[in-house]
Amino acid sequence: METQEELKEEGVGYVVMRNLFSRDTDYQLRVEKKTHSRSIRESADRLRLGKKIQEKQEFQKKMNPDSLTHPPEFTVKPRGQTVWEGKSVTLHCTVAGWPKPRVAWYKNNVLIDAKAHSKKYTTESNYNIHSLEIKKCDFSDTAEYRISALNVKGESSAFASIIVKTLQGEAYPKRGAISLPEYGVTFRTSIIDKFGVAFGREGETMSLGCTVVIYPTVKRYQPEVLWYRDGVLLTPSKWVHMHWSGDRATLTLVHLNKEDEGLYTLRINTKSGFDSHSAYVFVRDADVEAEGVPVAPLDVRCHDANKDYVVVTWTQPAVEGSSSILGYFIDRCEVGMQHWVQCNDTPVKYARFPVTGLIEGRSYIFRVRAINKAGVSHSSRVSDTVVAMDPSDRARLRAGPSAPWTGMIKFTEEDPTVGVVPGAPTDLAVTEATKSYVVLSWKPPVQRGHEGVMYYVEKCLVGTETWQRVNTGMPVKSPRFALFDLAEGKSYNFRVRSCNSAGVGEPSEETEATTVGDKLDLPSAPGSIVAIRNTSTSVVVTWGVSKEVRNLRYYIEVSVVGSNAWVPCNNKPVKGSRFVCHGLNTDDNCVFRVKAVNAAGYSTYSTESEACVVKPSIGEYHHSKPGENQSQQNGWTDSATHTTTPPPRQRLFIQAVPCPEVPSPPSAVTLLERVRDYMVVGWKAPAKTGGADIRGYYLDYRIVKGNVKSKWHEINLKAVTDTTYKVENLKENTFYEFQVRAVNQAGISKGSVPSAAFECKEWTVAVPGPARGLHVLEVRKDSMVLLWEPPTFNGRSPVTGYYVDIKEEKGRWRSIQERSTKNTYLKICGLKEGVSYQLRVHAKNIVGVGGPSQTLGPVVAQTRPGTNEIVVDVDDNGVISMIFECSEMAEGSQFVWSKNYKALTDTSRLTIETVGGKSRAIFNDPSLVDLGTYSCVVSNTDGVSASYTLTEEGKPLSLALCLIDLCLTVIPFTSEMAIELQEKGRVRFWTQVAKFTANCQVEYVFNDNIITQGKKYTMNFDKSTGIIEMFMDSLEVTDEGTFTFNLVDGKATGRTSLVLIGAGTVKIQKKSEFERAEWVRKQGMQILNKLNFKTILTPLNGPHFVEYLSFEVTPECDVYLKCKVGNIRPGTERVWIKDGIEIEEGDEDLSKKDAGVYEVELRDERGKDKTLLCDADTVVTHSILFFTTAANSSSELKVESTEHGIILYTNVVYYTEELRVNWLQKDSKISHSDRVQCGVTGEQLWLKIKEPTEKDKGKYAIDIFDGSAGVKRVLELTGQVWEEAYAEFQRLKARVVGGLPDVVTIQEGKSLNLTGNVWGDPVPEVSWTKNDKELLPDEHYTLKFEHGKFASITIAAVTTTDSGKYALVVKNKYGKEAGKFTVSVYIPEDEAEKKD
Repeated sequence: METQEELKEEGVGYVVMRNLFSRDTDYQLRVEKKTHSRSIRESADRLRLGKKIQEKQEFQKKMNPDSLTHPPEFTVKPRGQTVWEGKSVTLHCTVAGWPKPRVAWYKNNVLIDAKAHSKKYTTESNYNIHSLEIKKCDFSDTAEYRISALNVKGESSAFASIIVKTLQGEAYPKRGAISLPEYGVTFRTSIIDKFGVAFGREGETMSLGCTVVIYPTVKRYQPEVLWYRDGVLLTPSKWVHMHWSGDRATLTLVHLNKEDEGLYTLRINTKSGFDSHSAYVFVRDADVEAEGVPVAPLDVRCHDANKDYVVVTWTQPAVEGSSSILGYFIDRCEVGMQHWVQCNDTPVKYARFPVTGLIEGRSYIFRVRAINKAGVSHSSRVSDTVVAMDPSDRARLRAGPSAPWTGMIKFTEEDPTVGVVPGAPTDLAVTEATKSYVVLSWKPPVQRGHEGVMYYVEKCLVGTETWQRVNTGMPVKSPRFALFDLAEGKSYNFRVRSCNSAGVGEPSEETEATTVGDKLDLPSAPGSIVAIRNTSTSVVVTWGVSKEVRNLRYYIEVSVVGSNAWVPCNNKPVKGSRFVCHGLNTDDNCVFRVKAVNAAGYSTYSTESEACVVKPSIGEYHHSKPGENQSQQNGWTDSATHTTTPPPRQRLFIQAVPCPEVPSPPSAVTLLERVRDYMVVGWKAPAKTGGADIRGYYLDYRIVKGNVKSKWHEINLKAVTDTTYKVENLKENTFYEFQVRAVNQAGISKGSVPSAAFECKEWTVAVPGPARGLHVLEVRKDSMVLLWEPPTFNGRSPVTGYYVDIKEEKGRWRSIQERSTKNTYLKICGLKEGVSYQLRVHAKNIVGVGGPSQTLGPVVAQTRPGTNEIVVDVDDNGVISMIFECSEMAEGSQFVWSKNYKALTDTSRLTIETVGGKSRAIFNDPSLVDLGTYSCVVSNTDGVSASYTLTEEGKPLSLALCLIDLCLTVIPFTSEMAIELQEKGRVRFWTQVAKFTANCQVEYVFNDNIITQGKKYTMNFDKSTGIIEMFMDSLEVTDEGTFTFNLVDGKATGRTSLVLIGAGTVKIQKKSEFERAEWVRKQGMQILNKLNFKTILTPLNGPHFVEYLSFEVTPECDVYLKCKVGNIRPGTERVWIKDGIEIEEGDEDLSKKDAGVYEVELRDERGKDKTLLCDADTVVTHSILFFTTAANSSSELKVESTEHGIILYTNVVYYTEELRVNWLQKDSKISHSDRVQCGVTGEQLWLKIKEPTEKDKGKYAIDIFDGSAGVKRVLELTGQVWEEAYAEFQRLKARVVGGLPDVVTIQEGKSLNLTGNVWGDPVPEVSWTKNDKELLPDEHYTLKFEHGKFASITIAAVTTTDSGKYALVVKNKYGKEAGKFTVSVYIPEDEAEKKD
């Protein structure tokens, strides 16, 4: 629904505005009802009309020749255009001004003389419309064009850019790459009398200048002169003055400050090209007022300025003084005043501070001072002027005037102008939080009326419900606020309220809990630092960047060895990880260190570098053509490149030591990957390292076009440590050659042999590229370890493995392993001593195997004299360690340990101790996690290395477990507790202790009860041998249980146990009883012999058993009960008894029902003796176990196809009904059915699958089980096995393979021809049926069978009577099958109507 509003218009007080638009209308107060939408439309129309009227009046005023004069103004400006090469282009514009301005066209600020070059340019000027036509554009016409209009009131210019493209779509060549003619003249620029590295001091004035020669000389021709500092274009200011005299460019730095330190570049631009020169300017600190105070901070900047708030940042100085900097004071000064006000009462540690309390509309400047225990530093250079103003107000001022006055004031209910309490601010957030202050920011409320809004800030300590207003006295105007004096470590919530003259609004949503403390961490110490000799007064310093913290800069310090005095090399921190330290004294032996700095403060210093003598580098790198600056021409920049003539890399060497030499050149530069705009190249490391580690590599390239080759250009200014490099920003379909140089402590090697010309274009192969970085370690007479890195190009899928090829000196390549390895290393064994081998690696993915890598070798398989291996040692304290010794240590050599040929990342597992030529790797807490191959390589040697493998089965694991026991103070045993049977059936329990003292005590335990020496037990501990014994006269049924020896030796303990339970215990008991009975019998025989009782009939002089009854199970699963008798006669009677009943001979299979007590009795007139076997269950068990043996003898499952289906079968040596056989498909039991049957034929177990289908594919298994154990055979009836079996089944059975449809619909009168494909071996007989009746060939039916495969039927001129069910029947001796289909004949509608 539309709302009504009351519109009031009043002319009183606006007579001037009223007369301006309507002189004859009298204003009167009237009230009318209008809808809201109509009011909005009328308001928009009035604004649009007023704007048009204003524009028209201004235009008429400017175009009216009778009006006052005014400067030129472009009503229509020229527009930039892009044009193809060879086409023409025209620039148009319209200029207004009085008097009529004169116009001139410029190209790159050079005047265009159209009359002198009429074939190229045409200019026209008609009715204030001006145009410039450029004919047949070429590369040289790509430029910025300017038209200048000038009259007595002033000058105005407009710009437009023209870009000329080639037909291939590429813009003109890079500036400086070629020389282009300008107006028929080619300018050649040279910079002579160049400024060098300069040194100044704060407060001084410095001038930099160069003489510029431009040939040919053209009067009043002025090139474009540009000055840069650290890549940033400089503009004239009160600190920077520039001058161009026509042949000399001068830059004057007034009142030097540390902000002026940096790399200065002079660039002279002409359209024909450019020339440039760079050098570094160092600014040293001014003298301090008191000794020990810090130097002044630098780079003071202002951010996020508002009505009463601004954030000031700065950079910490290089020198802290005699003590660490405690903090900083920030001062402000209102522009136009001389009075400085300190903004903070206590020093702030953080290099960022919010300044509040500014007055809206006033301008301020800021400065910063540092303080330590010795005093306060000088003030920094003042910041740029900043205005305290709302950013939205600043934007409105820049937007220009608003719409003209319409003479009406509108009042609406929806937008009142007074009396509105503002709403709650939105998007409240904590933007900064330090231990000194917290900064809040928010957005103004949506509902605030036309009146200005101010804010109250409230805080609440977490855990309480009390809100405190922070700025009670004065509300803030800016949507920013800094809170000070908060308790460090406490957590607070914050909220904001808006207020105006109508009152205070509702609070905003409160912030999340904020803990007061520094959020930005101090940077970590920079990494290892390397000093590299450069010139006689400079050294190149490189270092590893600090980790985990961004936006870091670095200070570098130098000290002469022995002086203990450190001096900063730079007073303005630098980015990156490389810097050239100038101003050093020749032949000084210097060390360097680096510290990082960010807003939170300084890091700790890095480790000191190796001492470096300040001398020129040992050798010279190749130089470019004089005047050609390769590093800048190719688009490379380096903040630490302090001069560009020559580039720093041309003298990149480290201080030489007596032993090292320059390495030999790298070799075999090859292509590893290529894309449209980059290529990855790889190379082999130098064959000779010169006795020092290779510190890195430098690459060069040149372009090849046919037989023409360009000059070599540098690729990388910073050495790369890998043997591969990604060369970027190349041109597609262009050929490049590459060469590589190696650098070590002694210097840079010669360049490698140039590579072949590689074309830069996309690789489209699917297989992976070659592996890279091949090298060998641990070369021995019969083995070596090959290592490599993955390819840079993986193909269409990730790399899944690697193959290694080997070749003898005059042999052929052969693969080492049958299966690929996923590791990037391989130990090659079985080598011949003294033979040279070459190696290469192939990578593979899902698509296939890629090409070979670069060939490594030849490598001679030999063990060098003095070669040592890693030795594993366990000391008396149980500390296990690996020891490696090297007798070929060179200066700087180090032991480098790795696990599985990868750098050790978990240092908590191992502790490395190195003394001289011996290194020890100590396991801190050995466990299964430590299993693997450990290797050690000695750097700066000719491949000294060794490895040791800790495996779960090997001795090293036992040592590790021994270590664990020893660490737990466990007494070790040489052997665990054992039992043995002695004479008279006596039982002995014994064990032996490995280490113990004289205080070692033994406690004997049986089933958790302590036993002592007495009638049943006898104990003994022989401390001379460590043997502990316990004897029992006999072992009874009640003695089943656990026997334990508990040892206590001070704090150490030991325990060993033996469990006697079950069948084993019964066996020992019976054996003990037997031995005791034998001893009693023998003792009785001896007594009778002594008494000469010859006539007494006893078992000793009559028939008796020499060996008691026992059993034996044969491989045929027959059970023999046997015993050995003595002193028998022919008349001695032998009786077999089972369970007290005499048994006779029989031939039955042994089963569970045969369990019982078996006895054998001997008797004659001299006496009798008997023996029994009461454990018949054991006999049956052994027999059944043989059943399992028979099951294990079963063959693997095999497949056989018949005309009925597929048979799976296995053969066993012996089968009995006791064996249970189950067939499984996909781990589910197969049920017997008409189609799937299983059974046994002789020793063959089979499963038949009739009429197999695709559903019968899968994993089949047969489970042969004896009730307690069994065996399982598995067959995968899938893939090729299924296809071959199913094809054989089809071949044996006649079958209709295909070709026949299910339903055929045909129009009456047409002929029908169908062909079916049949199969069978032997070839089947073929017949056709209709409605189950066989068809015979005649004039209506034509039946054919061709090539034994194709059966066809043709029905001529079909009628409705031919509709029916048809079948193709095939049959041979193996079976029969029919392919059925239906034929339907229809009559067209028109034919049906005629018949009707």
